[in-house]
Amino acid sequence: MRAIEGRAFAAGLPVAALMEKVAGLITRRMQTLYPLSTDQKVGVLVGPGHNGGDALVVARELHLQGYEVLLYRPFPKLKELTQQHAQYAESLGIPLVEQVEGLQSCAFLIDGLFGFGLERSLSGSIAETVNQLNQWSVPVVSIDLPSGLHTDTGAALGTAVRATRTLCLGLWKLGLLQDNALEYVGTAELIDFGLPLADIEAVLADSSRIHRITPQSAIANLPLPRPATAHKYKMGHLLAICGSRRYTGGAILTALGARGSGVGMLSVAVPESIKSLLSAQLPEALIIGCPETASGAIAQLPESLELGSYNAIACGPGLTMDASSVVERVIASDRPLVLDADGLNVLAQTGTIPTLTKRQAPTVLTPHFGEFKRLFPAIAEAMTNRAIAVREAAQQTGAVVLLKGARVAIATPEGTVWINPASTPALARGGSGDVLTGLIGGLLAQDVLQSAPVEAAVQTGVWWHAEAGLLAAQERTELGVDAFTLTQYLMPALRSHLET
Repeated sequence: MRAIEGRAFAAGLPVAALMEKVAGLITRRMQTLYPLSTDQKVGVLVGPGHNGGDALVVARELHLQGYEVLLYRPFPKLKELTQQHAQYAESLGIPLVEQVEGLQSCAFLIDGLFGFGLERSLSGSIAETVNQLNQWSVPVVSIDLPSGLHTDTGAALGTAVRATRTLCLGLWKLGLLQDNALEYVGTAELIDFGLPLADIEAVLADSSRIHRITPQSAIANLPLPRPATAHKYKMGHLLAICGSRRYTGGAILTALGARGSGVGMLSVAVPESIKSLLSAQLPEALIIGCPETASGAIAQLPESLELGSYNAIACGPGLTMDASSVVERVIASDRPLVLDADGLNVLAQTGTIPTLTKRQAPTVLTPHFGEFKRLFPAIAEAMTNRAIAVREAAQQTGAVVLLKGARVAIATPEGTVWINPASTPALARGGSGDVLTGLIGGLLAQDVLQSAPVEAAVQTGVWWHAEAGLLAAQERTELGVDAFTLTQYLMPALRSHLET
């Protein structure tokens, strides 16, 4: 970001002009969020750098629009431009409070203490100030980043402002998309101030990109509309290998997720003893009963089963480690594969990187952090940034790696990372991941026939799954979204976007 702005400044754009432009956009957004009303005070926290300068310009403009603005400036020295704005604010008669307590009666606060690039931890009186703010119930809008948050890792540097809303300037900061940052960021939105595309390309062209999944990009990957001549064999055939006598639900939920994808044909391989249960839940699917172990795991796939006849395979949920030989056979196949749960644990035992580098067909790994640590112990041990860690894992294995969490990160072997910015803690329920595996598997089976890139199915599956969770939580609260219920919201969630 600094390099992009630096190109604009070197080309002649005055720093002051950019500050006025950005602050003008922030002011207009603040006026929309908090319309002018009587007896409404606005507190503005001013830092020493240009983030503080932005805050001072916003304070000035709100003051000129009739807002009652109070400034709090805890730093004796300011950057030159910020000092000029402070001087002008003083000349306008905008009052300055000596102690942060003077802002406690404000209707809302604007946090302009620190912006991007902060590396040092907050300490001393400024840390105490931030901790004090966090105890109040006053809404806080942070400019660019909540003060105290690391730009890339999203970690609090000692402490950080817990913002109600964050207005990110220009380009999304990686830290805002990290799980670490969620308790600080509040609602994040981008303030686009028109960075020249040529400058962005010049700085970022040679670097691997990190993208946010948007509804538009996710929906564009869906196999819609279907061709008028479509028939079931042209819409993909997924084989789901999942479940055991102990974990019957894993098979059912995976299959229901796959069914929700719209895949043309769905086959589900399960232990013979639970075949009738699956048949009752999924009358449209072909349920394949398999020989099983004494523990009720799949002992082997039927000899008549030809893996090469399927467009994709989803393998893992509910299998148990007693099905290791089945997983190894699937990994050795030439079919596009989604591997989850015990499928990942078997892979970790066989050696993640040497096993996958031998694989010729596309592979999708869907670990939560515990599974990620088993698959990639060295990467996990050094991990400070989820996006970078998942990228490294994808590049080392040649697989598309999806790291679950509050903000799912997806990386391709080419180094591109996608982050889904919207989700809900309602999905923190057993079986939710099984639904995701089936959904991605079903989309992948359809995409293979369209020669779409593997990551397209993964991005869309992650977004769709999260949207179903959000809609279900909205209607049933975050406590009411069990995995089975989640499957019932897949189609309503998609329809709500297609109709807008």
